[in-house]
Amino acid sequence: MVTGKRPRGVSRSVAALVAAVLAGASALLVAPAPAQAYPVRDQQWYLDALRVPAAHELTRGQGVVVAVVDSGVYAGHPDLKGQLLPGRSFYPGGPANGWSDPDREKGHGTAVAGIIAGRGGGDGTRELGIAPQARILPVALGPKTSQWDVLAGVRWAVDQGADVVNLSLGGFGSNVDSTRAVEYAQSRNVVVVAGTGNRSQGFDEVATPANVPGVIAVSGTDRSGKVWSGSATGPETVLAAPAVSIMAPLPPGVNGSAYGLSQGTSFATAIVSGAAALVRARYPKLDAANVVNRLVGTARDQGAAGRDPEYGFGSLDLVRALTATVPTVEGNPLLGASKSGTQPSAGSPSRAADRRDDGPALSFGVADGWGAAVQVGLCLLGVLVAVAVVVALVVANRRARRRKAAGAAPGHHPPAGVPPGVGGAPGPGRPTGPPGGWHPYQHRPVGQPAPPRPYPPGGPVPPAPPADQQR
Repeated sequence: MVTGKRPRGVSRSVAALVAAVLAGASALLVAPAPAQAYPVRDQQWYLDALRVPAAHELTRGQGVVVAVVDSGVYAGHPDLKGQLLPGRSFYPGGPANGWSDPDREKGHGTAVAGIIAGRGGGDGTRELGIAPQARILPVALGPKTSQWDVLAGVRWAVDQGADVVNLSLGGFGSNVDSTRAVEYAQSRNVVVVAGTGNRSQGFDEVATPANVPGVIAVSGTDRSGKVWSGSATGPETVLAAPAVSIMAPLPPGVNGSAYGLSQGTSFATAIVSGAAALVRARYPKLDAANVVNRLVGTARDQGAAGRDPEYGFGSLDLVRALTATVPTVEGNPLLGASKSGTQPSAGSPSRAADRRDDGPALSFGVADGWGAAVQVGLCLLGVLVAVAVVVALVVANRRARRRKAAGAAPGHHPPAGVPPGVGGAPGPGRPTGPPGGWHPYQHRPVGQPAPPRPYPPGGPVPPAPPADQQR
């Protein structure tokens, strides 16, 4: 329920995370962005939408460590100076402490870190993060990162004292090792936040590790607060947060500018990770389960009443998460009644109090004998149907085996398909990517890069591209 400081464990052997191939999903719109003469803060529309200034009157995230498992973070950006802890690289030739971002095409890790913990200041000419007094622990992944590297990075970050782990990356399917990585973090009092993925990269369902129970799976919303058309959605969705026209800092060499406009669930994930840092700072005695419960229980319900595939339990309500009276729970409410016996507890008043799992599709009262008789009859009918289906499947399977045996050459056996322990192969239309590779949610930039300029450059921010280019 509530604990003091989380114990620091000792890193052990690393199991594989997930074998599904990762595809990117957040688009970096490589538009030259504001320099010090142009107010960056004016472009951060989501700060006002989330009432971040009011939240900062309560806390700014001091003392909280957020691990950014990504491409690395450029420590020389003015918005991130002094914000980074010594990190680690998990690929050959990578930055030893994670303090650079070799992603010269998108600068993904730097952008995510700035959204979480940008220092702000400069009379509004610098990026203000959701939790500007939190510290970033960079965990750098390379262009050919494997499932092993991701899992090792998560475990290392947890062992180094991360309070929140941001995973703006994902893959297809599911895998027992991704579950183990998340469970490792949760067992050590760490909040795990991951993006659901983007449709433009073939994610038609929630990606892994966002689909692992207990993870805060974040979908994206647009400037109107409606679900973003490019966001992957599904029953595992937990929270929704802004995902379009997000101003973010960039390392040198991406577009000749110090900033760029970005979109994607990567950045919605970063916003929620920043929110988790604020909650942990304001309520330092709350364990990870109750931090999750507070974020979920105070969310603003949207879409269908209760939890739904697009918004999950609702859109992030940052101020309510920091101020509402929320009963404590004994376990992570996202693990379900089978493990925690609880559902997210909402502060009052809010539609969050109505959030509960859907009831059975069909139910009858048993106050009288007739109702009980109907239930018994339906149960028997269901058993008979199930038996018939099983028999039909067994017969069909035997016939199929006979046909394969007749058609196969002596001593030859058909391929077994996906190896044990590997997530399902990408379905039709899904990008395969580098074998076993993991990359941050990101696809190629929209439009042409800006001409080279001194870092940081001057000039205003160009308008965002048309809507049909942001999907």
